[in-house]
Amino acid sequence: MTAFWIILAGSLVAVSCALLGTFLILRRMAMVGDAISHSVLPGIVIAYLISDDRSGWVLLTGAALTGVLASLLIEWFHRKARIQSDASIGITFTWLFAIGVILISKYAGDIDLDQECVLYGEIAYLPLSTIVTESGYSFGPTGIWILLLNLILVLLFVILGYRGLQITTFDPSFAAAMGISTAFWHYGLMSAVSLTTVFSFESVGAILVLAFLVVPAATAYLLTEKLRSMLILASLFGVMASTGGYYLALWFDGSIAAAMALLSGGIFALIFIFAPKQGIIFKYLRSEKLLSGKSLSAQEFPLNKHKF
Repeated sequence: MTAFWIILAGSLVAVSCALLGTFLILRRMAMVGDAISHSVLPGIVIAYLISDDRSGWVLLTGAALTGVLASLLIEWFHRKARIQSDASIGITFTWLFAIGVILISKYAGDIDLDQECVLYGEIAYLPLSTIVTESGYSFGPTGIWILLLNLILVLLFVILGYRGLQITTFDPSFAAAMGISTAFWHYGLMSAVSLTTVFSFESVGAILVLAFLVVPAATAYLLTEKLRSMLILASLFGVMASTGGYYLALWFDGSIAAAMALLSGGIFALIFIFAPKQGIIFKYLRSEKLLSGKSLSAQEFPLNKHKF
């Protein structure tokens, strides 16, 4: 059952991250997840100092609140200070992360709480913490239920808010003209990313969360011109990486999370080379035909315009 729980946990995280990561990729905000995963450190420390409790829900609450704050600060710096979004991301996460490191070194030096243990989980340990009734019946690992709840929330957000997310992603001006609040959907997406990052990194590790936020969505982007197809493909690539990565880790006797992230990158590399429209081979053949003077029909090489 250990293999089942680990693969299931990786798949739950992969689907949640892929759905949200698709919109991050299309909005050119792929590194927001990285910023949030580092920005939550002061929230975790403050939650512990206030409650004197290291239980998961207390720390997760503090991390979630700080993650939402980080997303608000990123957008505030971008809009009010008129700096580029990547610069606002860098300023926010380095500043908050530094505050967290200072708080740990100042107030939490005598306990087992450091920036590594609060930021980097290990998916191999997830089956060890289970929910067991007084009669001895086990409901499975606690982390699985947290990840499942997060996936349900993400699915509800994407399904119910699909039209708003779609319009504000591709044509914010048109959305504003229709009376759709771009700020509402932006902050809604950032909050969902924050919660997903926080709920996931304790169970599977921050590196794997970041990989699943970016790589499956970027891989799907090379294959499809439709948003719905991109969401589905990104989720499938994430599940493939989770399943194959586990067995790859067994083969190499290495880190499971790292193997999942590695396989996700391997899938991207294959698609990047062999994709029918965006792949290197296709582009090479097209350039060869252009250089040879052959006429190209619109059917043979359609324009790369996404039909969302």
